[in-house]
Amino acid sequence: MSLTAAHTNADRPEYGRAKHPFHITKEEERQLRLKGAEAVPSLVIGQATSFDEYARQLMIPPAVMDLARKAEDLRLSAWEVEAMRKHLAPAAEPGDKVGLLRQILVEKYKKDHTHPPYIRVACSGRGDYDDLASEHGHLHPDDHPKGDIGSPVVLEIWPAQHYSPIHSHGHTTGIVFCLAGQLDVMVYEHLKWDARKLGLLTLTPGQCAWLSKDNYAVHRVYCPMDGGGGATGPGYMNSSAEFGASFHVYLNPEQTAVQDDDGDSYNRDSFDYIDEKSKKRRSFATESDLSWGILRRVLANTPMT
Repeated sequence: MSLTAAHTNADRPEYGRAKHPFHITKEEERQLRLKGAEAVPSLVIGQATSFDEYARQLMIPPAVMDLARKAEDLRLSAWEVEAMRKHLAPAAEPGDKVGLLRQILVEKYKKDHTHPPYIRVACSGRGDYDDLASEHGHLHPDDHPKGDIGSPVVLEIWPAQHYSPIHSHGHTTGIVFCLAGQLDVMVYEHLKWDARKLGLLTLTPGQCAWLSKDNYAVHRVYCPMDGGGGATGPGYMNSSAEFGASFHVYLNPEQTAVQDDDGDSYNRDSFDYIDEKSKKRRSFATESDLSWGILRRVLANTPMT
Protein backbone atom coordinates (compact mmCIF):
# COMPACT_ATOMS: atom_id res chain seq x y z
CA MET A 1 0.00 0.00 0.00
CA SER A 2 1.30 3.47 -0.84
CA LEU A 3 1.77 6.18 1.77
CA THR A 4 -1.02 8.15 0.10
CA ALA A 5 -3.43 5.23 0.40
CA ALA A 6 -2.45 4.73 4.04
CA HIS A 7 -3.21 8.37 4.83
CA THR A 8 -6.53 8.08 3.01
CA ASN A 9 -7.55 5.10 5.17
CA ALA A 10 -6.51 6.92 8.33
CA ASP A 11 -8.70 9.87 7.36
CA ARG A 12 -11.84 7.74 7.16
CA PRO A 13 -14.36 8.60 9.91
CA GLU A 14 -14.53 5.03 11.22
CA TYR A 15 -10.75 4.52 11.47
CA GLY A 16 -10.39 5.91 14.98
CA ARG A 17 -13.76 4.78 16.27
CA ALA A 18 -14.02 2.06 18.92
CA LYS A 19 -16.36 -0.71 17.79
CA HIS A 20 -18.06 -3.78 19.26
CA PRO A 21 -17.26 -6.20 20.66
CA PHE A 22 -13.92 -5.08 22.12
CA HIS A 23 -14.57 -1.31 22.06
CA ILE A 24 -11.16 -0.56 20.58
CA THR A 25 -9.88 1.32 17.55
CA LYS A 26 -7.79 -0.24 14.77
CA GLU A 27 -4.61 1.16 16.28
CA GLU A 28 -5.52 -0.17 19.72
CA GLU A 29 -6.21 -3.56 18.13
CA ARG A 30 -2.75 -3.58 16.57
CA GLN A 31 -1.11 -2.75 19.89
CA LEU A 32 -3.13 -5.40 21.76
CA ARG A 33 -2.19 -8.06 19.21
CA LEU A 34 1.47 -7.21 19.77
CA LYS A 35 0.97 -7.47 23.54
CA GLY A 36 -0.82 -10.80 23.07
CA ALA A 37 2.05 -12.16 20.99
CA GLU A 38 4.57 -11.24 23.70
CA ALA A 39 2.51 -12.20 26.79
CA VAL A 40 4.22 -14.20 29.54
CA PRO A 41 3.16 -16.96 30.00
CA SER A 42 2.14 -17.42 26.36
CA LEU A 43 -1.58 -16.92 25.65
CA VAL A 44 -1.54 -19.67 23.03
CA ILE A 45 -0.43 -23.29 23.24
CA GLY A 46 1.08 -24.62 20.03
CA GLN A 47 4.23 -25.80 18.30
CA ALA A 48 6.95 -23.35 19.32
CA THR A 49 8.92 -21.92 16.39
CA SER A 50 11.44 -19.83 18.35
CA PHE A 51 13.41 -20.06 21.60
CA ASP A 52 11.43 -17.14 23.02
CA GLU A 53 8.11 -18.78 22.22
CA TYR A 54 9.30 -22.05 23.75
CA ALA A 55 10.29 -20.24 26.98
CA ARG A 56 6.93 -18.46 27.24
CA GLN A 57 5.05 -21.74 26.77
CA LEU A 58 7.31 -23.45 29.31
CA MET A 59 5.70 -21.24 31.98
CA ILE A 60 2.19 -22.58 31.29
CA PRO A 61 0.99 -24.80 34.22
CA PRO A 62 1.46 -28.58 33.72
CA ALA A 63 -2.27 -29.24 34.31
CA VAL A 64 -3.09 -26.96 31.37
CA MET A 65 -0.49 -28.55 29.10
CA ASP A 66 -1.92 -31.96 29.88
CA LEU A 67 -5.39 -30.82 28.77
CA ALA A 68 -3.96 -29.33 25.58
CA ARG A 69 -2.01 -32.47 24.70
CA LYS A 70 -5.12 -34.61 25.07
CA ALA A 71 -7.10 -32.28 22.79
CA GLU A 72 -4.47 -31.60 20.10
CA ASP A 73 -5.85 -34.13 17.58
CA LEU A 74 -9.52 -33.17 17.96
CA ARG A 75 -11.25 -31.97 14.79
CA LEU A 76 -14.78 -31.65 13.50
CA SER A 77 -15.23 -33.67 10.31
CA ALA A 78 -16.10 -31.94 7.05
CA TRP A 79 -19.63 -33.34 7.09
CA GLU A 80 -20.20 -32.19 10.69
CA VAL A 81 -19.13 -28.65 9.79
CA GLU A 82 -21.34 -28.57 6.71
CA ALA A 83 -24.34 -29.95 8.63
CA MET A 84 -23.84 -27.30 11.32
CA ARG A 85 -23.85 -24.64 8.61
CA LYS A 86 -27.19 -25.93 7.35
CA HIS A 87 -28.68 -25.82 10.84
CA LEU A 88 -27.33 -22.31 11.44
CA ALA A 89 -28.53 -20.85 8.13
CA PRO A 90 -31.25 -18.17 8.36
CA ALA A 91 -34.58 -18.62 6.60
CA ALA A 92 -34.43 -17.89 2.87
CA GLU A 93 -37.92 -16.35 3.05
CA PRO A 94 -39.94 -15.12 6.06
CA GLY A 95 -41.81 -18.05 7.57
CA ASP A 96 -39.52 -20.74 6.13
CA LYS A 97 -38.48 -23.50 8.52
CA VAL A 98 -34.94 -23.20 9.88
CA GLY A 99 -32.54 -25.73 11.34
CA LEU A 100 -32.16 -26.73 14.96
CA LEU A 101 -29.20 -24.45 15.73
CA ARG A 102 -30.91 -21.37 14.28
CA GLN A 103 -34.03 -22.22 16.31
CA ILE A 104 -31.95 -22.24 19.47
CA LEU A 105 -30.35 -18.90 18.59
CA VAL A 106 -33.79 -17.36 18.07
CA GLU A 107 -35.05 -18.72 21.41
CA LYS A 108 -31.98 -17.41 23.24
CA TYR A 109 -32.28 -14.02 21.52
CA LYS A 110 -35.87 -13.69 22.76
CA LYS A 111 -34.68 -14.16 26.35
CA ASP A 112 -31.57 -11.95 26.19
CA HIS A 113 -30.42 -9.61 23.43
CA THR A 114 -27.79 -7.75 25.45
CA HIS A 115 -25.23 -9.62 23.33
CA PRO A 116 -25.51 -11.82 20.19
CA PRO A 117 -26.24 -15.40 21.29
CA TYR A 118 -23.96 -18.41 20.93
CA ILE A 119 -24.63 -22.09 21.65
CA ARG A 120 -23.20 -24.27 24.42
CA VAL A 121 -23.26 -28.01 23.71
CA ALA A 122 -22.65 -30.33 26.67
CA CYS A 123 -20.38 -33.22 25.66
CA SER A 124 -21.93 -35.12 28.58
CA GLY A 125 -25.35 -34.55 30.15
CA ARG A 126 -28.46 -32.75 28.88
CA GLY A 127 -29.21 -29.41 27.25
CA ASP A 128 -32.03 -26.88 27.72
CA TYR A 129 -33.16 -27.15 24.10
CA ASP A 130 -32.75 -30.89 23.57
CA ASP A 131 -36.55 -31.07 23.30
CA LEU A 132 -36.43 -29.04 20.05
CA ALA A 133 -34.79 -32.07 18.44
CA SER A 134 -38.14 -33.87 18.69
CA GLU A 135 -39.40 -31.54 15.95
CA HIS A 136 -36.69 -32.99 13.70
CA GLY A 137 -37.68 -36.56 14.60
CA HIS A 138 -34.59 -37.27 16.71
CA LEU A 139 -36.10 -37.32 20.20
CA HIS A 140 -39.31 -38.59 21.74
CA PRO A 141 -41.54 -35.54 22.38
CA ASP A 142 -41.97 -36.21 26.11
CA ASP A 143 -41.22 -33.57 28.73
CA HIS A 144 -37.49 -33.09 28.77
CA PRO A 145 -35.53 -32.14 31.90
CA LYS A 146 -33.78 -28.78 32.15
CA GLY A 147 -30.19 -28.70 30.97
CA ASP A 148 -27.44 -29.84 33.27
CA ILE A 149 -25.26 -27.24 34.95
CA GLY A 150 -21.46 -27.25 35.01
CA SER A 151 -20.53 -29.65 32.24
CA PRO A 152 -16.73 -30.08 32.37
CA VAL A 153 -16.47 -30.47 28.57
CA VAL A 154 -18.39 -28.17 26.22
CA LEU A 155 -18.53 -27.54 22.48
CA GLU A 156 -19.35 -23.88 21.79
CA ILE A 157 -20.76 -22.73 18.44
CA TRP A 158 -20.15 -19.07 17.56
CA PRO A 159 -22.17 -17.65 14.65
CA ALA A 160 -20.23 -15.07 12.65
CA GLN A 161 -20.06 -11.66 14.38
CA HIS A 162 -21.54 -13.09 17.61
CA TYR A 163 -19.64 -12.86 20.89
CA SER A 164 -19.73 -13.45 24.64
CA PRO A 165 -19.85 -10.79 27.34
CA ILE A 166 -16.67 -10.20 29.33
CA HIS A 167 -16.75 -13.09 31.80
CA SER A 168 -14.62 -14.79 34.43
CA HIS A 169 -13.91 -18.49 34.79
CA GLY A 170 -13.08 -17.95 38.43
CA HIS A 171 -10.90 -20.64 39.94
CA THR A 172 -11.27 -23.19 37.17
CA THR A 173 -8.39 -24.41 35.02
CA GLY A 174 -9.16 -24.96 31.36
CA ILE A 175 -8.56 -24.64 27.65
CA VAL A 176 -10.31 -23.08 24.65
CA PHE A 177 -9.41 -25.21 21.62
CA CYS A 178 -10.48 -23.97 18.18
CA LEU A 179 -12.17 -26.64 16.05
CA ALA A 180 -13.59 -24.68 13.10
CA GLY A 181 -13.63 -21.20 11.61
CA GLN A 182 -11.84 -18.39 13.41
CA LEU A 183 -12.14 -16.93 16.91
CA ASP A 184 -10.74 -13.79 18.53
CA VAL A 185 -10.06 -13.86 22.28
CA MET A 186 -9.45 -10.73 24.35
CA VAL A 187 -7.92 -11.27 27.78
CA TYR A 188 -8.55 -8.83 30.65
CA GLU A 189 -6.81 -8.13 33.95
CA HIS A 190 -10.00 -8.09 36.06
CA LEU A 191 -13.75 -8.59 35.68
CA LYS A 192 -14.76 -4.96 35.19
CA TRP A 193 -16.24 -3.11 32.23
CA ASP A 194 -13.20 -0.85 32.02
CA ALA A 195 -10.63 -3.48 33.00
CA ARG A 196 -7.16 -3.25 31.47
CA LYS A 197 -6.84 -5.38 28.32
CA LEU A 198 -3.87 -7.73 28.47
CA GLY A 199 -3.82 -8.92 24.89
CA LEU A 200 -5.78 -10.01 21.82
CA LEU A 201 -5.22 -13.25 19.93
CA THR A 202 -6.80 -15.11 17.02
CA LEU A 203 -7.38 -18.86 17.11
CA THR A 204 -7.70 -21.07 14.04
CA PRO A 205 -8.38 -24.85 14.03
CA GLY A 206 -5.80 -26.70 16.10
CA GLN A 207 -4.78 -23.68 18.20
CA CYS A 208 -5.48 -23.48 21.91
CA ALA A 209 -5.90 -20.70 24.47
CA TRP A 210 -6.02 -21.41 28.19
CA LEU A 211 -6.95 -20.06 31.61
CA SER A 212 -6.41 -20.67 35.31
CA LYS A 213 -7.22 -18.95 38.58
CA ASP A 214 -4.01 -16.93 38.36
CA ASN A 215 -3.72 -16.39 34.60
CA TYR A 216 -6.15 -15.20 31.93
CA ALA A 217 -9.33 -16.17 33.81
CA VAL A 218 -11.23 -13.17 32.39
CA HIS A 219 -11.88 -12.99 28.66
CA ARG A 220 -14.31 -12.35 25.82
CA VAL A 221 -14.69 -14.60 22.75
CA TYR A 222 -15.80 -13.33 19.31
CA CYS A 223 -16.20 -14.86 15.85
CA PRO A 224 -14.89 -12.25 13.35
CA MET A 225 -16.17 -14.03 10.21
CA ASP A 226 -18.73 -12.53 7.80
CA GLY A 227 -22.12 -12.25 9.50
CA GLY A 228 -23.98 -11.17 6.41
CA GLY A 229 -23.97 -7.41 6.89
CA GLY A 230 -24.66 -4.92 9.64
CA ALA A 231 -22.60 -3.96 12.66
CA THR A 232 -22.33 -6.38 15.54
CA GLY A 233 -23.40 -5.35 19.02
CA PRO A 234 -26.26 -5.84 21.50
CA GLY A 235 -29.39 -6.85 19.63
CA TYR A 236 -27.45 -8.18 16.63
CA MET A 237 -28.39 -11.48 14.92
CA ASN A 238 -26.36 -12.56 11.92
CA SER A 239 -27.79 -13.47 8.52
CA SER A 240 -25.22 -16.01 7.36
CA ALA A 241 -24.34 -19.64 8.06
CA GLU A 242 -20.69 -18.85 8.86
CA PHE A 243 -19.46 -19.86 12.31
CA GLY A 244 -16.53 -20.72 14.51
CA ALA A 245 -16.48 -23.63 16.94
CA SER A 246 -14.41 -24.26 20.06
CA PHE A 247 -13.89 -27.10 22.52
CA HIS A 248 -13.76 -26.03 26.18
CA VAL A 249 -12.61 -27.97 29.23
CA TYR A 250 -13.07 -26.58 32.77
CA LEU A 251 -11.57 -28.35 35.78
CA ASN A 252 -12.53 -27.33 39.31
CA PRO A 253 -9.65 -26.68 41.76
CA GLU A 254 -10.00 -30.07 43.45
CA GLN A 255 -9.56 -31.79 40.05
CA THR A 256 -6.08 -30.37 39.52
CA ALA A 257 -2.88 -30.25 41.49
CA VAL A 258 -3.70 -26.61 42.29
CA GLN A 259 -5.64 -26.47 45.55
CA ASP A 260 -7.92 -23.57 46.48
CA ASP A 261 -8.21 -22.73 50.18
CA ASP A 262 -9.63 -19.21 50.15
CA GLY A 263 -13.26 -20.24 50.70
CA ASP A 264 -14.60 -18.94 47.39
CA SER A 265 -16.72 -21.32 45.30
CA TYR A 266 -15.66 -20.22 41.84
CA ASN A 267 -16.32 -23.56 40.19
CA ARG A 268 -17.73 -24.24 36.73
CA ASP A 269 -21.38 -24.33 37.93
CA SER A 270 -21.56 -20.54 37.82
CA PHE A 271 -19.51 -17.81 36.12
CA ASP A 272 -19.66 -14.05 36.60
CA TYR A 273 -19.91 -11.66 33.67
CA ILE A 274 -20.36 -7.97 32.86
CA ASP A 275 -23.77 -7.09 31.41
CA GLU A 276 -23.30 -5.33 28.05
CA LYS A 277 -26.00 -2.74 28.68
CA SER A 278 -25.92 -2.01 32.42
CA LYS A 279 -22.11 -2.49 32.65
CA LYS A 280 -22.78 -4.25 35.97
CA ARG A 281 -21.47 -7.57 37.25
CA ARG A 282 -23.92 -10.46 37.12
CA SER A 283 -23.81 -14.24 37.48
CA PHE A 284 -25.11 -17.04 35.26
CA ALA A 285 -25.54 -20.74 35.86
CA THR A 286 -23.63 -22.64 33.19
CA GLU A 287 -26.56 -24.54 31.72
CA SER A 288 -25.97 -26.09 28.32
CA ASP A 289 -28.27 -25.46 25.37
CA LEU A 290 -27.92 -28.85 23.72
CA SER A 291 -26.32 -32.22 24.34
CA TRP A 292 -23.65 -33.55 21.97
CA GLY A 293 -25.32 -36.95 21.58
CA ILE A 294 -28.52 -35.37 20.27
CA LEU A 295 -26.74 -32.76 18.15
CA ARG A 296 -24.60 -35.39 16.44
CA ARG A 297 -27.69 -37.49 15.72
CA VAL A 298 -29.33 -34.45 14.13
CA LEU A 299 -26.22 -33.65 12.10
CA ALA A 300 -25.88 -37.24 10.89
CA ASN A 301 -29.43 -37.20 9.55
CA THR A 302 -29.11 -33.82 7.81
CA PRO A 303 -29.50 -34.02 3.99
CA MET A 304 -26.43 -32.57 2.26
CA THR A 305 -28.12 -31.83 -1.09
